Amino acid sequence: MKVLVTGATGFVGHFVLKELQSRGHDIAVLTRNSETAANRLPVDCEVHSWEPCSAPPTCAAFEGASAVIHLAGENIASGRWTKTRKRKILNSRVLSTRRLVEALGRLSDGPRVLVSSSAIGYYGDGGNQTLTEDDSAGEDFLADVCKKWEQEVFEAKLHGVRAVALRTGVVLGRGGGAMQKMLPIFRLGMGGRLGTGKQWMSWIHAMDLARMFVHAIETPAMEGAYNATSPFPVTQQDFTATLAGVLKRPARFPVPAFALKMAFGDMAGIFLASQRVLPKKLLAAGFEFSLAGLKEALEDINRSPYVHFERQQWIPQPIDKAFSFFREAKNLETLTPDYLHFKIVEQSTDEIKEGTKIDYRLRLHGLPFRWQSQITDWQPVSRFADVQTRGPYAYWHHTHEFIEKKGGTLLQDRVMYKVPFGVPGELIVGGLIRKDLEYIFAYRRQQIERIFGTGKQVANPEPKATSC
Repeated sequence: MKVLVTGATGFVGHFVLKELQSRGHDIAVLTRNSETAANRLPVDCEVHSWEPCSAPPTCAAFEGASAVIHLAGENIASGRWTKTRKRKILNSRVLSTRRLVEALGRLSDGPRVLVSSSAIGYYGDGGNQTLTEDDSAGEDFLADVCKKWEQEVFEAKLHGVRAVALRTGVVLGRGGGAMQKMLPIFRLGMGGRLGTGKQWMSWIHAMDLARMFVHAIETPAMEGAYNATSPFPVTQQDFTATLAGVLKRPARFPVPAFALKMAFGDMAGIFLASQRVLPKKLLAAGFEFSLAGLKEALEDINRSPYVHFERQQWIPQPIDKAFSFFREAKNLETLTPDYLHFKIVEQSTDEIKEGTKIDYRLRLHGLPFRWQSQITDWQPVSRFADVQTRGPYAYWHHTHEFIEKKGGTLLQDRVMYKVPFGVPGELIVGGLIRKDLEYIFAYRRQQIERIFGTGKQVANPEPKATSC
């Protein structure tokens, strides 16, 4: 089926898109900035512009879609909760969902299911009580946000749309979310429990969460609110000890509650609240967890020492023509931004093949570098890889795949890299390197479209309020 996704460029969105693609679904996304989103999305999909708090999406965004997955919302942990921040957090969820449901109500033949994010913040601080979907809402700020949020989700039922709200716990995964902030600290051996450590923490691996969203759209019997958490919650102290054990590092630097409150104000509640939540209804709906235990989930997240970066792009050209272009090393200069001053210095063989070594010269942030790569896994016309043998990264492996699709070729780039200087390098330049890669691949995308054309365009570049 075709699935329309909001919030696709976010941390959870990345996993949801990959899961949808792996299960053979077609994907469209709604996003504030269609050009930026097209460059950042890990899969090739249709892109529509939408300003979520001001107007419903256009009717064209829903064309052919059978389901909607709603992930959009302001990050609750990106700053202190001032009055302005609280208003943004609330509006980003309530108003965006209201506009989305309004659009669904105007469609004569639109999607029949809406699956939306919610959060276990719905329950407030539950202490040691075990919480299921049968329990009532709490009374704090996040509980109020979740209640109002879900009310808007379930308005979709008035339009004959099956509505599901997944109350997510702390999302753990590689490349973002809570782990992105915690891992560098714990790898340095400077981690520790938060507050007393006795508060319960209900968590979910990002891959299982993505599977839950897809399970919800594919299971007609699912309707209403579901807890999207592992069936095995842990105390914060146990979480800290397990993470430290997986990383083989000490965790001797606890952060007392008063320090969290001084640093974060009201937002400290998301670290200190105790929520022992069980996915009672989800298990009854037949969902099977792949990473239900905390240790196995953390081991999966930390299994690879490399950062993963993926991009896809479809071009209306036969696979042999696409491969022929990329097998010529000189064309790499055309696809690289001018500011890198990228030049090929030497190539060990006349034609690229398995084992060919290529020497480059470039500048990164004004610093000159020499880079040598070696071609591996040479399989014309479907795949080849290049591995850095000398250069600025501690490790670099780039796989180029070519897949025949819809009368053209899907270009798939998969990069694994490691920042130099270990954990200090990650902390100091890790974010900068990621931004550099995003810009370089965005430029690459534009150049490929200029050279090969594109069989599709970004849809609806200007968001408009339209009735259907």
